[in-house]
Amino acid sequence: MDYPKLVPGVLLRRYKRFLSDVRLKDGREVVAHCPNTGSMRAVNVPGCRVWLAASTDPRRKLAWTWELIELPQPDGTTAMASVHTGRANRIVEEALGKGRVKELADYAELRREARVEQPAGETPSRLDFRLDDPVLGPAYVEVKQVTLKEPDGHGYFPDAVSERGRKHLEVLAELAAQGQRAVLLFCVAHEAIDAVAPAAHLDPAYAATLRRVARQGVEVLAYRCAVRRVNGVPVTIQLDQALPVSLEREMIDFSQRSM
Repeated sequence: MDYPKLVPGVLLRRYKRFLSDVRLKDGREVVAHCPNTGSMRAVNVPGCRVWLAASTDPRRKLAWTWELIELPQPDGTTAMASVHTGRANRIVEEALGKGRVKELADYAELRREARVEQPAGETPSRLDFRLDDPVLGPAYVEVKQVTLKEPDGHGYFPDAVSERGRKHLEVLAELAAQGQRAVLLFCVAHEAIDAVAPAAHLDPAYAATLRRVARQGVEVLAYRCAVRRVNGVPVTIQLDQALPVSLEREMIDFSQRSM
């Protein structure tokens, strides 16, 4: 996925969920839209460099959108993380179309917002993608963005209690029980994460459900994003590398926030 021209700044604060104050290089302080409804645990770090996209659309209330943050790592380097959760599906769709997710590379068609019928009287569910092929049949894919890196170096999902995420797991499990291919794909949008695990320390119900549905046939994949820079400026982001998923990782009590 190509970024629009991005502008650097320093994060001052995030507030009211959708707002962030950023100081630009020229000293101006601007209010940027924060396209992330989650807790942003470990990626809401004032003082870090962030990257904003500008819009000239007069209908927009805010001209700036917060896209990325650079997070200091223990070895003295920085790692880029995408805070824009709306980008995850676009990144994954592009990767699926180009065959970068090897487990899902052989399907001929892709549909967004796949409708999944529920028992009579219940509202139909929707999953992010449905892949189809005359030989392979359908595969349903739900995408979740991972940016939470804890002190043990693992990435964790979710970063707060997610009842909606747990319901998606149940829908995937129902499809698997019907003989359909059902896939949970973690889009790891933090360059320093090397493995993924369910966040039992934050949402034990989600972690337990994920382990159960995996035993029931739901496939769990994780792929990390890579950000390409030109002269230090981020220009593209794409799925780059498969990562291991540690479903049985024990609950850990993390006393410090990690970056």
